[in-house]
Amino acid sequence: MTNLEKLCASLKDGEGALITDEINRRYFTDFPSSDGFLFAFKDGAVFATDSRYIEAAQNKIKNCQVLETGVNARIKDIAEKHGCKKIYIQSEITTVSQLRSYEKSLSDFEIISDDTLDDMISELRMVKSEEEKEKIIKAQRIAEKAFDHILSFIKPGVSEKDISLELDFFMLRNGTEALSFETIAVSGKNSSMPHGVPGDKKIEKGDFITMDFGAVVEGYHSDMTRTVAVGSVSDRQREIYNIVLKAKNACLAGLKEGITGKEADALARDIIAAEGYGKCFGHGTGHGVGVEIHEKPTLSPRNEKPLKRGEIVTVEPGIYLPGEFGVRIEDMAFITPDGCENLTKAPEELIVL
Repeated sequence: MTNLEKLCASLKDGEGALITDEINRRYFTDFPSSDGFLFAFKDGAVFATDSRYIEAAQNKIKNCQVLETGVNARIKDIAEKHGCKKIYIQSEITTVSQLRSYEKSLSDFEIISDDTLDDMISELRMVKSEEEKEKIIKAQRIAEKAFDHILSFIKPGVSEKDISLELDFFMLRNGTEALSFETIAVSGKNSSMPHGVPGDKKIEKGDFITMDFGAVVEGYHSDMTRTVAVGSVSDRQREIYNIVLKAKNACLAGLKEGITGKEADALARDIIAAEGYGKCFGHGTGHGVGVEIHEKPTLSPRNEKPLKRGEIVTVEPGIYLPGEFGVRIEDMAFITPDGCENLTKAPEELIVL
């Protein structure tokens, strides 16, 4: 079944699911556009968009009816045609003014504005098909080529901005349709900030450089982080790097269907804590990746839900020492019944340039 067919199958007679955000419209139809809505029912679905996209939509979308329309003008007609009495909307992205507009223009219907539809979509998106997995792998291979390229670019005197832009340009020249997120490239003392912003700081001998970046293929994201050294490393730098690497690999070794996000997080966190650096690892160990860079499930102390076969998660422990340096190493893993498949092929050993 396609993702849209699964959504329709989860609805009952008389129910409709109104999808209005660009990301989920594309998720269910494989068609990117800045305008339109998708209306799903038990017996089928309708995609509506304006004149800018209608021809392309009719050529691309094969799994539902495609109409040219303004958003509010036809929702009522479509709902009535499908015998809809109850309309679920996306609470996470619907504004107060939009909700009021729906309640006014669709007063003949019961509008359900709780988390029901958001949860329904989230459940579908967490488990990836083989086709979705392959798109993420393709995106990851582009990012890995960028990593190989940047190793020959990095040298004392180039700036953090230089590195981040070079990664971006390489990925854009080599197949990515967009950047997964704003590329992180931070060095020296700046690498102690997990989401530091690349600046004008010049790379110096002895610096650690942490780079976090990803590519996008057909709407699906990749995510990787590597920390490399320039010129030389101290014993303390090497010690911290090896602890983080040990924590990452321990988590990958223990990941499998059925363990909770909390248990998965502990696989990495306990190793870092045992070495005395527990307070220097403040974020979760990982998160889901798909049509958004951050999706459910999470590998964190707050996630008590078991992982499922087919989910793709990052594993990215780190140690951050304010005023000194930081280390993060990140792979992506595909959850299987008895383990996981590491989708990341970039070198993980400490590289000294």
